[in-house]
Amino acid sequence: MSNYAVRYAEALAKAFDADIRLVNVQSLVPLPFLDYVPEDFDESVRRGLEDELASIAADIDRAPERISTSLLFGPVYQKVLSEAESWGSDVVLLCSHRPEMERFLIGSNASAIVRHANCSVIVLR
Repeated sequence: MSNYAVRYAEALAKAFDADIRLVNVQSLVPLPFLDYVPEDFDESVRRGLEDELASIAADIDRAPERISTSLLFGPVYQKVLSEAESWGSDVVLLCSHRPEMERFLIGSNASAIVRHANCSVIVLR
């Protein structure tokens, strides 16, 4: 799904001569699981995700100075909204899968972003 979203963002950026900011938000490891992960788990995950974001950014057909990345940890929709606000985003583009029944009852990150964003939001399925 992320490849689809990146290509869509690339097309929008070309059409509107815009910059692209790739954002990846990872949930934190729940406290009860900390005893079961290696001591350097957080740093290992961070390095791997930063490398992956850099690789994705390098494949985008835009000048390198027009592309930036941000790796965040915490609650997904709050982090996305905060990043969009601080970066001054004109649009947030994200992917969403078709929600299951429990998501209709408790909500999803995509729906929270759509409801609370101060800019336009494009949701790709």
